[in-house]
Amino acid sequence: MDKLEKLETYYEKEHPFKKGIGMLRKIALKTEAKEDFKWSIPVYTLNGKNVFGICKFKNHFGVWFFNGVFLKDPKNVLENAQKGKTKGMRHWKFQSLEAVDEQIVLSYMKEALDNQKKGMEVKAEKTKEVVIPELLLSEFKKDPTLHQAFKGLSPYKQKEFSEHISEAKQEKTKLRRLEKIIPMIIEGFGLNDGYR
Repeated sequence: MDKLEKLETYYEKEHPFKKGIGMLRKIALKTEAKEDFKWSIPVYTLNGKNVFGICKFKNHFGVWFFNGVFLKDPKNVLENAQKGKTKGMRHWKFQSLEAVDEQIVLSYMKEALDNQKKGMEVKAEKTKEVVIPELLLSEFKKDPTLHQAFKGLSPYKQKEFSEHISEAKQEKTKLRRLEKIIPMIIEGFGLNDGYR
């Protein structure tokens, strides 16, 4: 399935917020952004740079602004996309079609595009050295194949897996997470590859 088919499928699939995301798409297409499909969502780009995306979830739908931290946000509607974990991305959530004010949403999208033209971007930090948790190190000792597969991953993916285990507060959660990620490491998949 090509990108155009994926886009159409995303917007046409029955969903409680089908009309809402359709309205957001109609607004996005009034801008100069180019419509694309990445990380399983429609993404709108300018000169190959991601500017905003349209997403739907179980309880809301909305717009992700990749460098939303630079938006003026006069309506005070933007939230940090991942509860403080992202520096630049901001999310505008809607619970109903009626909550979407076309002119205001369009002004946010246009401002995001203008900011992109000005080069206003949060630069990714260099990945710091990976601290591998003891639990994972002990698995490497038991399974050299797992260790080799882990070493074959990018430093970013190694860090994701390591933090996924380390951030769990309870031992049983760490063990459950470890069990989940071992096959992913062996297959060479990153923790969040399904969302990219």
